[in-house]
This record gives sequence, structure tokens and C-alpha cells, in this order.
Amino acid sequence: MLPVRDSPLPASLEGTPAAMPKPTTPLAAEILGAEVALACDELDETLAFFSGLGFRIQAIFPADAPTVAVLSGHGLRLRLEVGGPGARGVLRLRCADLKRIASGTLELTAPNGTRVLWVDAEPTLVIPPLRPSLVVTRRQGSAWHVGRAGMRYRDLIPDRQGGRVIASHIHIPEAGPVPDYPHFHDVRFQVIVCHRGWVRVVYEDQGPPFVMEAGDCVLQPPKIRHRVLECSKDLEVVELGSPAQHPTFADHEAPLPSPTRNDARDFAGQRFVRHRAEGADWSPWRHTGFECRDTGITEATGGLAGVRFVRADGTPSAAQSTHEAELVFGFVRAGGITLRTAEHAPEKLAEGDAFVIPGGLSHTLTDPTPDLELLDVTLPAEPTFRS
Repeated sequence: MLPVRDSPLPASLEGTPAAMPKPTTPLAAEILGAEVALACDELDETLAFFSGLGFRIQAIFPADAPTVAVLSGHGLRLRLEVGGPGARGVLRLRCADLKRIASGTLELTAPNGTRVLWVDAEPTLVIPPLRPSLVVTRRQGSAWHVGRAGMRYRDLIPDRQGGRVIASHIHIPEAGPVPDYPHFHDVRFQVIVCHRGWVRVVYEDQGPPFVMEAGDCVLQPPKIRHRVLECSKDLEVVELGSPAQHPTFADHEAPLPSPTRNDARDFAGQRFVRHRAEGADWSPWRHTGFECRDTGITEATGGLAGVRFVRADGTPSAAQSTHEAELVFGFVRAGGITLRTAEHAPEKLAEGDAFVIPGGLSHTLTDPTPDLELLDVTLPAEPTFRS
């Protein structure tokens, strides 16, 4: 351990050019901080090692299968990357505005071979071009893997529609406290649906912690701080977000619950929504033969997204139709239904199965069971369907 200096520094070392050289390049003017990128073969083991040394997680992504983790401690930020830059390392200099840097050089190599990169401190969220496809995923026989905070994940849209959207079925087997921390997501859209069991959560500016039960959902607007506190045994939730690749940032200092409440707060043009299944009203759905309970997410997102729960109303199902929407996603919460398309064999769907219907594909939903409940998510909120 180094000794602590309790006397002033010699005058020759206090603020002199020799001790504190002034920047010699315009690149230096925009630097807010630095992080060291280190390669690793296994993220969990490396993350546990550095956590044991006193480093704390600041960001980890993607949530369903983490390959990058950013930690801080002892005045240093580390960026752990599976299959990363190798032994030489990379020093990332996080800048407020790369456009204000006069020089076009955003990468230098140090004499020891370390790469030095100037990067955006808050990079712009990239929404990839849509690559529509018909997707049907089955609960039975699906593979689960461990993701963020020890949660088990199942991918509901494996092709991610070109990276445009991700949908995950998340399972926490054991009851009790969840090893989560205050965090937020840089996203365009994100909804969480409680499928089985219950979970206690807390959100920024939304009052005290509350419990989500099966059939409830929340809209998580961009960058709202939140934390999962505890859950029942065998909790299952469905999480859908856009884009598919979006970072999760820790905010260990966020006061949750917030000292004040602001239900109407605007988060990047969206409002927080908590929808409860109990006592919700039902109204006609877009297809005959069904009715739905709307969650209020259409209004809260300004028409960006719609989230509804659908059940059969006892009348004949709709005829074939097509749409030109960005996304039409369904997840069977209970019962069963058949998806019929003009170009594929019928798909009989049961609890836990999911689908995406691409634009232009003629389709219909038929033969719903009396206990059917279907989660319906669309982008935009009110797509046009044509017979």
C-alpha cells in the first residue's frame, strides 16, 4: 500500500507545465472520460473477478446474452468484451461531441501498440432497416440461456427482423429478492408483460414499488430508471423492445423510489404506463370474432406502438387480411389458436408460442379456444389491415 501524503506537493510539481502538460491536440478538448477495453473468453468469470476487486457494473448488453460489460472502480472504467481487442488493449476516450473535433483523426496507436479511440459518450441509437419475415416459435423444446442478473431467456424472434426488434421470454425459477440494480435502457420502445407469477418493481417518478401480476404490463419509456426487487417462484415475463441491440446502463446512485412523484413525466416523448388486467374494459378488436383490452400504450407513445390483450368473443373469425405494418407480433398467454396464411401450412399455437406476421402476407387467426388470451403488439399502434 502506498503511503498517504499529508503535506502539500512541492511547488515544482503543482500545476507546472512539466507536471500538468496542456493539451497539444484538438482531440483532447472533448474528452469526458476514458475506459480500457479488455478481451475475455468468458464474460461471467471475468465479470466476477473484477467485481471481486471492487469494480461495479455500469452497463451490460445485450441483456438476453451479454457479451459486453462496462465496470468502474478506483477511478477507472473497464470494458470487458467477449472476443474483444486482444492483449494490447484499447483506450476509449469518451467525447461530448465528435463533430466539434477539428482533426479527422479519431484513432491513434501508442508506442506500446495500444489503440486509442475517440468515441461518442452517448452514441446515437441505431434503428436497423426492417427485414420482415414470418416467424413462429414454440415453447416446447425451446432452448433457454442465462442472461443479465442471472435471468433465463428464450428468444421469441430469432431473426430479430433484421435487428429491428427483440422479444424475450424471461424466467426466474426461484422466489425471493432479485439480484438487480437501478438501471435504464436506451431504447426506442419497450414493453414488459407479466406472464406467470408476480414481480415487485419500482420506477423513477412513479411512486412506491408495486406488484405486477399475471396479465399486467408496463411501458418502459426510454431511459426511465427502474429496478426489479423480488418475485414469486417461476416468474415468467415477456419483454419486447426496439431496436434489438440496445444497451442497458446501471445507475447505482438513482434514488428509487423517487422522492417525488410525477405520473405525467415525459421520457423522450413517451409516458410510463402501468396496465392492470383486473377490472380492465374489453372492446372489439381489429378482427371480427375477437375482443381486446387496450393498455393505453398507444396514447402514451404518441401512436408509435400498440399493446393489447385479445380473447375470442364467440362469433366467427375474420377473413384473410394483409397489413403493411412494421411489426405484428403475437404471444399466446393461454389457450390456443391457429394461424393460417396463404403460403404456408396452418400453425396451431398453444400457450407460450409466439409469431410475427410480415407485411403483405395474407393471413387469418382461426379456431380460438374458449380460454384464449393473446398478447398483441404492433408498430405502429394502429396498422391498417385489408381483406
